[in-house]
Amino acid sequence: MINKFLLCIALISYSLTVVANQPAKLSSAAVAMPDGYSADVAAKILAQGGNAVDAAIAAQFVLAVTLPEAGNVGGGGFMVIYKDKQSDFLDYREVAPLKAHRDMYLDDAGNVIANLSLYGALSAGVPGTVDGMWQAHKKYGSLPWKSLVMPAVTLAKQGFIVDKNLEDNIKWRIESFQQQGINVNFAEHFAKAKTGTVFKQKNLAKTLQRIADQGRNGFYHGETAQIIADFMNKHGGIIGYEDLKNYRATWRKPLQKSWRGYQVITAPPPSSGGIAILQWLNMYDLLADKTAPLAHNSAPYMHRLAEIGKRVFADRAEYLGDPDFYEVPQAKLLADSYLKTRIADISDQRISVTKTIQPGLKESRDTTHFSIIDKWGNAVSNTTTINYTFGSGVIVDGAGFILNDEMDDFSVKPGVANVYGAVGGKANEIQANKRMLSSMTPTILLKGDQVKLVTGSPGGTTIISSVYQSILNVIEFDMNAEQAVNAPRFHHQLLPKDVIEHYPGIAEQEKTALLQLGYQLKENRFGAVQLIIANAQSLDAAAESGGRGKAIVLKH
Repeated sequence: MINKFLLCIALISYSLTVVANQPAKLSSAAVAMPDGYSADVAAKILAQGGNAVDAAIAAQFVLAVTLPEAGNVGGGGFMVIYKDKQSDFLDYREVAPLKAHRDMYLDDAGNVIANLSLYGALSAGVPGTVDGMWQAHKKYGSLPWKSLVMPAVTLAKQGFIVDKNLEDNIKWRIESFQQQGINVNFAEHFAKAKTGTVFKQKNLAKTLQRIADQGRNGFYHGETAQIIADFMNKHGGIIGYEDLKNYRATWRKPLQKSWRGYQVITAPPPSSGGIAILQWLNMYDLLADKTAPLAHNSAPYMHRLAEIGKRVFADRAEYLGDPDFYEVPQAKLLADSYLKTRIADISDQRISVTKTIQPGLKESRDTTHFSIIDKWGNAVSNTTTINYTFGSGVIVDGAGFILNDEMDDFSVKPGVANVYGAVGGKANEIQANKRMLSSMTPTILLKGDQVKLVTGSPGGTTIISSVYQSILNVIEFDMNAEQAVNAPRFHHQLLPKDVIEHYPGIAEQEKTALLQLGYQLKENRFGAVQLIIANAQSLDAAAESGGRGKAIVLKH
């Protein structure tokens, strides 16, 4: 009976092409998702006549069930939308609770208390996902709200088959909590999820049902809100009923800048990622010698992008934060005149001394992503997160969802790195109702008024590297979607000093050349790019291999 139910989710009344190495022909819509359940549901919504935003909403709620590492109703995110030839940006990032304050994670001596901003109820910001999806539906949705949430309700109530990747992640998280002596209730809820078995989440199903029936009020008011507030009060958290009632997602103007004849539409602050990728792409071009282009993943290519990265992350630490609380010098950071000064001392023969890389202006890792293009040419690039893998490790008893640990994305103390190694200062200090800085970078590229590329990735600060390299892979190196998402990537972010993280597959002679320059190399996979390319007569979609991702192209 259960197997029949699960098959029904995947069986839909239209022709599907699951993308392999060759681009699809004459396609009309596509999804690139972090797991098969969300891909199948999003594709079904598109086939039923829903638009890209409808499909995004349905996928978001499904991921809250089937991708608990990062999919959520207890977190937040960013959505870049291109609909009816107009671009938009939805900020449904979490906010600091009313009782939050700058020094809440410091001891009496002013030192950071280990893990306090990372695990447990006190590490959670006020969730934004449900209101974000509600606001997106109000503005752009076409199918009934309830029909978009019910696939997630069904998967939570009747269960889904656990993938080995999910079981491995759960096992790692439980063991890491035990090794660190972290006392959270994660194992009580997830230890029973075993590969090939059906995993049901009845309390989560009830929460999702209230959301389906009541919209945002099913989460931010009434029974669910009271369950959250009571749980927080019992377990040392500070999110109260008023925090939930007052939360609102925010519509912002997306960052948009011309690059090589394309319009890059990406995330504005409180994302650091949009400014970062635009700086990276433009500084790369300002340094380029068109008569001698750099080979993909050669040592000179990796060194040049690492040098740019040092400067990008120095600016990130100093100037970026919630624009509702801090005036971000956005135009100045993206001006070509400024970027030319930033690259003036980059040398192809040596590494810059890290401590000399200062912010340039003279004035005052678990996330998930999906990409969608519908048959009308509308597009959604959506990145959502509960921050670290499985967030705070705390499940709200009686409501069944995992709380985020986004408070760690604030600058807990100036100069002290968060779990991803990023440092910050006053621009990103903790204040009540403030949104914490993020690296999430959902991005869409246009050629004229037509979508060319939809991309994004999870991965903490490595998101920025995954996104800009996926863009270069397609535009600079003419890769198809499958090649672009699976080409080995690398990342450097100023600190740790002179360390380049890289995927397996970098040629040995290139690694030797980087070591001779003075870099330390660390082999590590990060992120999971979900990407769609719009060619003249077809769509080409891919989900990075090695995980649970799935891309589908829908034919006419």
